[in-house]
Amino acid sequence: MDSIQKTLLEQVAGIHEVPQGAYNLRINGEGAGRNTTEHIDIVTKTDKPGIDIHIQPGTKNESLHIPVLLSQTGLDDLVYNDFYVGEDADVTIVAGCGIHNAGSERTKHDGIHTFYLAKNAKVKYIEKHYGSGDGNGERVMNPQTIIHMEQGSYMEMDTAQIKGVDSTDRITKADLAEDATLVIHEKIMTHGTQYARTDFEVDLNGEGCGANVISRSVAKGDSRQLFLSKINGNNKCMGHSECDAILMDNGSVSAIPEITANHLEASLIHEAAIGKIAGEQIIKLMTLGLTEEEAEAQIVNGFLK
Repeated sequence: MDSIQKTLLEQVAGIHEVPQGAYNLRINGEGAGRNTTEHIDIVTKTDKPGIDIHIQPGTKNESLHIPVLLSQTGLDDLVYNDFYVGEDADVTIVAGCGIHNAGSERTKHDGIHTFYLAKNAKVKYIEKHYGSGDGNGERVMNPQTIIHMEQGSYMEMDTAQIKGVDSTDRITKADLAEDATLVIHEKIMTHGTQYARTDFEVDLNGEGCGANVISRSVAKGDSRQLFLSKINGNNKCMGHSECDAILMDNGSVSAIPEITANHLEASLIHEAAIGKIAGEQIIKLMTLGLTEEEAEAQIVNGFLK
């Protein structure tokens, strides 16, 4: 990896070099390294670009890294990754994509990730998106996550897009069986003329299952954001959707939450709040010696933590 690719790797995966344990590294549309372990196997698909990841039942305290790095202008990358998580497994998966575009052509990555969680499986899924480069070519990322959860399974998904992505269409769909739990935390910041669309749809099918979808976002400059959330309560279940957004400059945010109860004992809640930073918050921090810009930055950083 060159210095640009190493910087992208640090931004999206929090590591400086090739990680320990199981990993699959994709750079500029091609495989650039792979390691499997006794309990985690990675197999290249034969019918389309991407990989199949098989995590054996009972696997504990192991991690998997699957970052994608693009550093060439004009690339259009598409990948399908399927995760089969065995019964009673408990693993951490670190994904994410970094694009450095210093040219004039659009660079684009579409990543379709499908999860199959077996009974009582647990997954911590971390996905970060980051863009850089001083060219005028667009940096486009369209992540799609599809989640199938069997009885008693648990998945926590932390997804973040904080810098440098000009356009993104983020889709997450999930279906939950009995006593399954899904927790999603999303963080997005846009600036300039960037556009971000997020679309969540969760089917709560099993008795005792639950989902909690929380989005935090900041829209700066002339950027635009659209938040869509749909939760279908099809059994005795718990569902919660929340969108909080801060507007700055000429930013625009639309939040369209939808909840549908198809069962007498479905308990569903949606919340949405959009507004600017309160003036008294800025004044309070300025009395501590911060400039107005520094105060705004502190508030935004705290909000997106």
